Amino acid sequence: MESGNGFDPENPYISLANSIKIQFKSLPPISSACTICRVPDRLRLANEKAYTPQVVSIGPFHHGKDSLKTMEEHKMRYLEDYLQRTDESLENYIKIVKESEPRLRSCYAETIGFSSDEFVKIILVDSVFIIQVLLRFSIRELRVERDPIFNRRWMLHDVWPDLCLLENQLPFFILEKIYEPNKIKLSSGQTVDLSIIELSHKFFTKLMQLEGIEEKLEEIKRYNVAHVADFLRNLYIPSNLRDGGEFQSINAPSVTELHRAGVKFRVASSKNLFDISFNNGILEIPKLRIDDYSELIIRNLLAFEQCHYDDNYMNDYVAIMDRLVNIPKDVDLLVEHEILENWLGDSGEVATLINKLAEGATWSKDDFYFADTFNNLNVYCRTRWHKWKANLKQNYFNTPWAIVSVIAAIFLIILAIIQTVCSILQVEK
Repeated sequence: MESGNGFDPENPYISLANSIKIQFKSLPPISSACTICRVPDRLRLANEKAYTPQVVSIGPFHHGKDSLKTMEEHKMRYLEDYLQRTDESLENYIKIVKESEPRLRSCYAETIGFSSDEFVKIILVDSVFIIQVLLRFSIRELRVERDPIFNRRWMLHDVWPDLCLLENQLPFFILEKIYEPNKIKLSSGQTVDLSIIELSHKFFTKLMQLEGIEEKLEEIKRYNVAHVADFLRNLYIPSNLRDGGEFQSINAPSVTELHRAGVKFRVASSKNLFDISFNNGILEIPKLRIDDYSELIIRNLLAFEQCHYDDNYMNDYVAIMDRLVNIPKDVDLLVEHEILENWLGDSGEVATLINKLAEGATWSKDDFYFADTFNNLNVYCRTRWHKWKANLKQNYFNTPWAIVSVIAAIFLIILAIIQTVCSILQVEK
């Protein structure tokens, strides 16, 4: 019999069970639209700064931080200017965001604690800020006097990396709803004819100095882009993806070891980072630029991929580069063959950066994108003839004088043998 306080002596666990069941009912549903999440600690601990905005907060995760409040004033100026340019009421844009609030909240992997009004304000102000930055970058006449970002070149280079961070994202769909290019008139009398995707493409490919990916624009237009980080990942991954395979060993020779085994290095004609191939003793690797922003970009795209995708393309690229580059000599060889552009200057720093990136990578033995390359490199390096041939070439036939010396030495040895044979024959007579 249950007592008045809800305790049932025959079932002493019912009270706790009921309280847990109430919690079940209060759990928010898991949304398939969730694409913006916190970076897992196992990745964050490797480099906290690479995942944390330094100048501007975008979205609710980092909103209100003291170190980012300076930019809030600039955001409001950008919003005021946008209202004047579109000749649209602030109330109308608030309505657009308000009506999308449930969908917006479902895009974030955790419950957002801000009230409805505060959340709508954050999304609206930050959306217009991104739109204005993209517009003013591509169309110079839209810039105003004393623009806080474009009148100070260093400021733009502080802002754009923050727009790439996984925790600093806005859903792309809300940008497209607020962005009204047909209402933004230019001095020519025409209106802006660039979509958000096109503006993003011009902005990031220019600032990140990405080459040879112009054809990706049309492909991305057909894709439902989640946010900026998703857009950037789609810029990097190849259009014609192949299936992964099973690698025989997690170990792979480094660039230095491959060089000693006679492997030749060549810059791949493809501009896509994933087009790494090994055929007939030649390892082709697309050109890779390592600068102050490389780690930030790769880390955040890797984190997004691991949180949202089953495919591990960025992960596998980081993994194979980690195996190829271990020491400064590996970096030097890649620089020598024009495969790697070292903007950091110090080869040891580049090697360390690449190795640290792999601390967050995971391995799937039976589904690794570069499995064939891994396996073929291992087989090639285990073949002794390749090492012997490379040793002869690198140590004895590496310069014209060395070749002359070897030929002279062989000639002297032959003469000595002939002399010895002649001496023996003379003695026998």
